[in-house]
Amino acid sequence: MSVVQHLINGELVSKGGRTAEVFNPSIGQSTRKVELASRATIQDAIDSAKAAFPAWRNTPPAKRAQVMFRFKQLLEQNEARIAQLISEEHGKTLEDAAGELKRGIENVEFACAAPELLKGEYSRNVGPNIDAWSDFQPLGVVAGITPFNFPAMVPLWMYPLAIVCGNAFILKPSERDPSSTLYIAQLLHEAGLPKGILNVVHGDKEAVDALIEAPEVKALSFVGSTPIAEYIYAEGTKRGKRVQALGGAKNHAVLMPDAELDNAVSALMGAAYGSCGERCMAISVAVCVGDQVADALIAKLEPQIKALKIGAGTSCGLDMGPLVTAAARDKVVGYIDDGLAAGAQLVVDGRGLRVSGNEDGYFVGGTLFDRVTPDMRIYKEEIFGPVLCVVRVKSLEEAMQLINDHEYGNGTCIFTRDGEAARLFCDEIEVGMVGVNVPLPVPVSYHSFGGWKRSLFGDLHAYGPDGVRFYTRRKAITQRWPQRKSHEASQFAFPSL
Repeated sequence: MSVVQHLINGELVSKGGRTAEVFNPSIGQSTRKVELASRATIQDAIDSAKAAFPAWRNTPPAKRAQVMFRFKQLLEQNEARIAQLISEEHGKTLEDAAGELKRGIENVEFACAAPELLKGEYSRNVGPNIDAWSDFQPLGVVAGITPFNFPAMVPLWMYPLAIVCGNAFILKPSERDPSSTLYIAQLLHEAGLPKGILNVVHGDKEAVDALIEAPEVKALSFVGSTPIAEYIYAEGTKRGKRVQALGGAKNHAVLMPDAELDNAVSALMGAAYGSCGERCMAISVAVCVGDQVADALIAKLEPQIKALKIGAGTSCGLDMGPLVTAAARDKVVGYIDDGLAAGAQLVVDGRGLRVSGNEDGYFVGGTLFDRVTPDMRIYKEEIFGPVLCVVRVKSLEEAMQLINDHEYGNGTCIFTRDGEAARLFCDEIEVGMVGVNVPLPVPVSYHSFGGWKRSLFGDLHAYGPDGVRFYTRRKAITQRWPQRKSHEASQFAFPSL
């Protein structure tokens, strides 16, 4: 059985320590092992990054961008291989894996604009013979901790921009599906990245804590669950680090009486059940304004959910694959049990699904609950599985209050033809990413991604313009060259124009 190694100083290395099994969720079998980094291994990666940083910081941004241009080309050339690795270890369909990679490549494209992104600002003659400018300088060694559900895209949210800004980066990907992440990092070295600028270390909490506690690590980016996001934010900022920690979600879609229902249903099917619901932007609650809308929605959703094509992610032409682990499957089944016990109406039951030829896979079918109420666990908590809950309300105001009262504020959307309703929703909803007739309002790479409330800890969102600011420090410089043979008296008042 092969072992997924660390990538330190441009080389694959094995430390011979603890390992964890990596499963193919479609067949329910361990197919690889992955090394788990000790604190000593993390320190090796930090030392490598620290040694490589000074030369990279002084490399012109245009030359850093050239590496990213070559990296983008290699990602596109190896799309099939990357999608295969994602599907083998995560379980998502090949088509979904390819789509994930394409969204990641968008961020590499944005990073290619480094000379423009890092230009700074300049003002001449802010005072007599005085010029001022601001410069955006790299932090040094920075790190990212990424989740299992997007092993290609989320790391690509982080290190291309951090690196093109002049930093050295340490990536700790999920140990559940590490192979695609490691392969992509190797492609970046093939594109000409100097050794030590990107290091990949696999591990669990020991590795995370080592990165948090290391004084050489100046910033931490994280995407994952809210409890861990809050922990990393608290522990990192306590040590003076810059932290952006993206947490969980409970994303609502509001359906107004004037919504184009067929289009809304198609959108909800993909947003709720795509990637088996293992997305932080998945729609998991449909808020119907009026019983007539709810009844019509249920009638259209039920047959489509029952007709979902579910199987091994590496097969073609499927709608949905398995959940990532047996524990994830059991957790989702537990939520379905709980919703039924709490009194929600189970319209479509995904429990007990068996896929022919893949009977040991971690499968749960598409599940639909109606008449869910805000006091139920299936409404309050992030299930992270193929479960859609329908909540009935009487007005848009009631729907908005429901959303604003929730602890999460990651993403939301409204389906309507009414511009006034859409504008009110966009203005007043307390959520960081909003869609109007768009079910998954994930910003493109030249905007920034992030929620509100307990979906984000930190002041700056991921990638885009906020990403540039996160991975750089502003330095303000004021410069004066006195005229020759001139003498000025001392000035004791605070200087002003």
